[in-house]
Amino acid sequence: MTNDNYTGVTTGTVATACSLAALDAILDTPDIACVKVETPKKYLDIIIDECKLISSSKSYAVAHKNPYNDPDVTVNLDIVSTVELFDKNDEKCNVLITGGEGVGIITKPGLQIPIGDYAISPVPRRMIIKNLSSKVPEGKIAKVTISIPEGKKIAKKTMNPKLGIIDGISVLGTTGIARSMSSDAYKNSIVKQIDVAVASNIENLIFVPGNIGEKLALKQLDIRKEQIIQTGNFVGFMFEEAVKRGITKFTFFGHMGKLIKVAGGIFDTKHAVADGRREIMVTHAALCGVDQMHLQKLFDSKTTDGMMSILDELEISVEVSNSIASAIHDRCMQRFELDLNVILVDMEGNYLNNNFII
Repeated sequence: MTNDNYTGVTTGTVATACSLAALDAILDTPDIACVKVETPKKYLDIIIDECKLISSSKSYAVAHKNPYNDPDVTVNLDIVSTVELFDKNDEKCNVLITGGEGVGIITKPGLQIPIGDYAISPVPRRMIIKNLSSKVPEGKIAKVTISIPEGKKIAKKTMNPKLGIIDGISVLGTTGIARSMSSDAYKNSIVKQIDVAVASNIENLIFVPGNIGEKLALKQLDIRKEQIIQTGNFVGFMFEEAVKRGITKFTFFGHMGKLIKVAGGIFDTKHAVADGRREIMVTHAALCGVDQMHLQKLFDSKTTDGMMSILDELEISVEVSNSIASAIHDRCMQRFELDLNVILVDMEGNYLNNNFII
């Protein structure tokens, strides 16, 4: 296993380990408790929870992802691989990979896997083939079926439904090692939303910070769910990836407390990375003529909702919100050449600025 609390293993690595254990069981290796898996980065020892021989040519193995420092919904989830040996005909490869219960099925273009196939990503597929192919007996082919019994239920907590992956979760991984949500692996997962939208020719995209923004956008705007792209905290990364794919104009919709940071050039909106909300609010309020006493009240306020209440009392909240929205637009034009339609809302979805297009 990995040797710190900040990394774990991917679902692809666990699926590979189970496949290897199941094949070893067929090849008369009893009592398999641990297997050594070759990943793109290094060899990892993976503990096997259960391994049983079904017949002389068929076996299955079960393992799970150990917890690590990340809110990963697949942690502790059982991953099952069933391996069966058949006589080989004209197949070029001696390992055939398919999915079973709880592994999602692709229904939209734009991903790395064809429509109709199981959501087992290319790297896990290559890992399974590389770890098993040399062990498959001459003249035989190993059919590997990956199943995740709780996958269909867990999938509701993932981005799979938005990506058009139905009936289960994905078997993922690019290095075999899982890292925290701040990693490139997480960025790669959220950018797939853009790939699906581009491949599906979806226009008038709405970028939102997260689930709350999505819910409010669906409530306030005449749009379909397929038009919404969640950025998470990685606003700058997602905007840059949009431009790379030829998207230069869209709506940026969300709560003032998140979007205001972009007005100050903060493109990673995670609170621990940078804040600056009150400083940005005070600056724009001052530009709009708010007096020093109320500027101090704004500065002392702990939330943007509290700040907006002060501005409402002064009957200047719309003017300040328009100033902030314009600053967000200008920052994005300077950095990405993105022409944004910026819509700022409160927690109820009420519009705060009025210099936007619906």
